[in-house]
Amino acid sequence: MRPKILLVDDREDNLMSMEAILAPDGYTFVKAGSGSQALKILLNEIDFALILMDVKMPNLNGFETAALIYEREKLKHIPIIFITANNYGEENVYKGYRMGAVDYIYKPINSELLRAKVGVLVDLYRKNHRLIEQEKRLIVINRNLEMEIAERKASEERVKELNRQLLENIALLESANRDLDRFAFMASHDLQEPLRKIRTFSDLLFVKYQDVLDNPAINYINRIQNAAVRMQTLISDILAFSRINNEKDTFVNYNLNLILQEAVDELDSTIQEKKASLEIQELPAIDVNPGLMRPLFENLLSNALKYSKKEEAPVINIRSEIITATTSNKEPVKYCRIYVQDNGIGFDQVYAEQIFDMFRRLHVHSEFEGTGIGLTLCKKIVEKHNGFISVQSKVNKGSTFIISLPVNQPTVESSNEPDVGNITIVDVREK
Repeated sequence: MRPKILLVDDREDNLMSMEAILAPDGYTFVKAGSGSQALKILLNEIDFALILMDVKMPNLNGFETAALIYEREKLKHIPIIFITANNYGEENVYKGYRMGAVDYIYKPINSELLRAKVGVLVDLYRKNHRLIEQEKRLIVINRNLEMEIAERKASEERVKELNRQLLENIALLESANRDLDRFAFMASHDLQEPLRKIRTFSDLLFVKYQDVLDNPAINYINRIQNAAVRMQTLISDILAFSRINNEKDTFVNYNLNLILQEAVDELDSTIQEKKASLEIQELPAIDVNPGLMRPLFENLLSNALKYSKKEEAPVINIRSEIITATTSNKEPVKYCRIYVQDNGIGFDQVYAEQIFDMFRRLHVHSEFEGTGIGLTLCKKIVEKHNGFISVQSKVNKGSTFIISLPVNQPTVESSNEPDVGNITIVDVREK
């Protein structure tokens, strides 16, 4: 903005003279021929850098006009330089200063002196104007900060309320889970007794009366027995899942080869029956719960044997590697990554997440036996070890289950595991 200067003088030639002297400095001028006219101008415009005003004017002289100007609060910031042809003496000069003048210039006007004095006041005006603008910006910034602080406080209150509700919901869910676990355990346990009676009496019925029963009746008994076996397997799996949920997070440093060998021995008859070949590389010793790791290996091996191709003997490859991953707190953590690879029927990769859901089965019950809990158990066991499980699979190309377990757990008890030295297991079972 070009600074505005109000020129007040009752003589037109004086106004033109002042304008001519100051014009090269790029100011904007507003001219008034009397004190009254100056007051009228100042009713509508207040953004003047300064006022140059003659002292001797008819009706209202310069001192009287200055006094009226400074009665308005909005005009008190405008400096006034009096232009006079007379030397009124010190008393009158003091009167002028008391009325609000900041300086005097005597006629005939020294052009260089006028430009210098006006330049100083305009420079002060510009600086004050910048300060005012900065103050306005600071006020806006402060207002925005106050609004942000208020919004942040409101957000914090909402977060606190949401956290409180979340904690309540977690407590309710934990209570519901405990009740559900107890219910599942009790219901499954109570179902065992009538189921055993069904199996026992159906066996007695078949043994005692098989000679007098016709083929449809024998078929009905076989279907009862098969259904009872499936039901008993399902109950056992539910009980196993409940036990895993209630299992304490107790870890010991244990040789995984020993646990894997126990799982292989448990499935020996199925391995022999299917003429399966197991190619197992040595696994490391890491911090685990041995009681949970055995069903993990059993379920993964059983899964590989179950979903093998009819025309091709199963080949199961088990290997491991130690990797280092960065956690959310940017601390490096060592993981033991175990691969369980088979050459079975596989499945579409789009189901890679769903197969770990409870009771999820990708194949019809009549073709492959199972309860749909085995892989859910595996996922629960891996999560109990603060690890991860995933699978990569292709139809008719086999599947590879990938288990990542921390090498070291936060709390580890001493192990009673025997010192067996290095164990290398390769081709545990031949075709």
